[in-house]
Amino acid sequence: MDQSGTLDALLQEERVFRPLPRVLAEANVTPQRLAEDMARAQEDYLGYWEDAAEELDWFKKWTRVLDDSNPPFYKWFTGAKCNIVFNALDRHITSPNKNKLALIWEGEAGDTRKLSYYELYREVNRFANALRAQGVGRGDRVVLYMPPLPETVIAMLATAKIGAVHSVVFGGFSAKALRERIADAQARLVVTADGFYRNGRVVNLKAIVDEALAGREAACVETVVVVHRATMQADMTEPRDVWYADLVRHEKPESPTEVMEAEDTLFLLYTSGATGTPKGVVHTHGGYMVGVHHTIRNVFDIKPTDIFYCTADPGWITGHSYAVYAPLLAGTTMVMYEGHPLYPQADRVWSIVERHGATILYTTPTLIRMLMRFGKEYPRKRDLSTLRLLGSVGEPFNPEAWVWLFKHVGRSECPIMDTWWQTETGMFMISPLPVTLLKPGSVTKPLPGIEADVLDEAGNPVPPGKGGQLVIKKPWPAMFRNLYNAPERYVETYWTKYPGMYLAGDVARKDEDGYFWIQGRSDDVLVIAGHRIGTAELESAFLAHKAVAEAAVIPVKDKIRGEVAKAFVVLNEGAEEGPELVKELKEHIRRELGPVAVVKAVEFRRELPKTRSGKILRRILKAEETGEAAGDVSTLED
Repeated sequence: MDQSGTLDALLQEERVFRPLPRVLAEANVTPQRLAEDMARAQEDYLGYWEDAAEELDWFKKWTRVLDDSNPPFYKWFTGAKCNIVFNALDRHITSPNKNKLALIWEGEAGDTRKLSYYELYREVNRFANALRAQGVGRGDRVVLYMPPLPETVIAMLATAKIGAVHSVVFGGFSAKALRERIADAQARLVVTADGFYRNGRVVNLKAIVDEALAGREAACVETVVVVHRATMQADMTEPRDVWYADLVRHEKPESPTEVMEAEDTLFLLYTSGATGTPKGVVHTHGGYMVGVHHTIRNVFDIKPTDIFYCTADPGWITGHSYAVYAPLLAGTTMVMYEGHPLYPQADRVWSIVERHGATILYTTPTLIRMLMRFGKEYPRKRDLSTLRLLGSVGEPFNPEAWVWLFKHVGRSECPIMDTWWQTETGMFMISPLPVTLLKPGSVTKPLPGIEADVLDEAGNPVPPGKGGQLVIKKPWPAMFRNLYNAPERYVETYWTKYPGMYLAGDVARKDEDGYFWIQGRSDDVLVIAGHRIGTAELESAFLAHKAVAEAAVIPVKDKIRGEVAKAFVVLNEGAEEGPELVKELKEHIRRELGPVAVVKAVEFRRELPKTRSGKILRRILKAEETGEAAGDVSTLED
């Protein structure tokens, strides 16, 4: 990075892929329509998003599209009354979608469940009534510590239907991480499963919940609802713990949908930050449903016959936006898989596509790199001819993996929608459409209604080919509204560096055609297999071990996961270095943070590079690891 704050682009990709004539002819948004939408959004930005809102049903229309009187605390569709579940379920029951499949679920063992929109609607109503019977109401927080199950979708929708706030915690997080999120949200009720199947094993979720609730910080939890999924014994603590089946057995399949303000909170989703403590990202009913509905319809060109397979776990934002809410809002059929993508062998994803006739596959570069290891034979042995679109999310997509997916899975016919967006943005921000000219590794251009740029440290746009900070220059409907219990952190983290603009925390560049290329995170956050893990969280976990005096963590490249962690550790006096301690530390991190936090290596040091004020200079460690220049070291102690 030079003094202006720009970065040199090391990767130059010259290949270009044009959409086939068939794709151009059949697209919902033609090239002419896309140009018109771009012009419309530039000419009348708020009018464009008002048109998008008109695509959905509202109990009461808005008095103002955007209230920007108190930036950066923006409000969308103020005065409107709605509920996202009314649009995701209720309205379909009086339409031809009533008996259409809403969800195709497949367990790791091969068992399947299928729910029509009407069946899903009735199951959601039963659980909504059960939640109300447990005293859960408008504004109460409900934590879901669940694997990918139909009941996960049902619980999310039922919570939102009654006006409560759901917070889904990824089932790979540890008891400590779960406890922190329960305590911050002050959740009244937890929904979990006895266990689930992963890579041929049974994962005991209920035991992790019990451990999380053993601490005083989680005393707010009054009820634990347990879904029976695995063939295992679950310890049930009465009267706190109740079986899901017992709770819903006698509930009626009809339940009123709570009328919400557009700005009422829909969910909290915790994401790790560089400061170590999880950040509770707040999303609301109105703007979020407008954003995810509009973008899935345009980017994935949704047709009435589509089968939409998103490989994301519901515990992450992709699972929220594009594995649950957006497909249901669009009235399409979604596929959900419980288990490991390599179980029982490396063709599981392709077999799911073949077996259920998926037409759209939305996945991650990490998964594609993992499957590439096993060669092109696996996808070639499966009938993938139903696929018409592919998609990518979560991290930069290296061009060779992009081309492998395009050629061997998409048969050189399926455009790849490589999307850039975040937990905080809620919806696609920069993405191609099926009619877009594609460059492998580029997320192409901002969608209509989104104004993005790449700036140097002084806030000036960087020239083509140079990298800088990615920013969004105007508010957008599905944007997060705050950080739960931390409004100061919300302002400081995202809105202070460039006043009036959202700081994404990603480094990006634009080429001569205005295409965006994401180059990675600009802060101390690791992106491991698409999951953001703060270095401070990892370092805090290391410091919790009795042998560790100091620790610093940096990202290192990994062919499968994109990034993993390398730790530099200073031991307490009397602790002995060696492979046994390295193994023990890795196991300790897994217990503390869960299997998401992958530590590739531990290197023992007598001291760590620090500034004179005591701050660890991780960039010195990164420079040593990569052989690149360390930059200004004038603040380095000694």
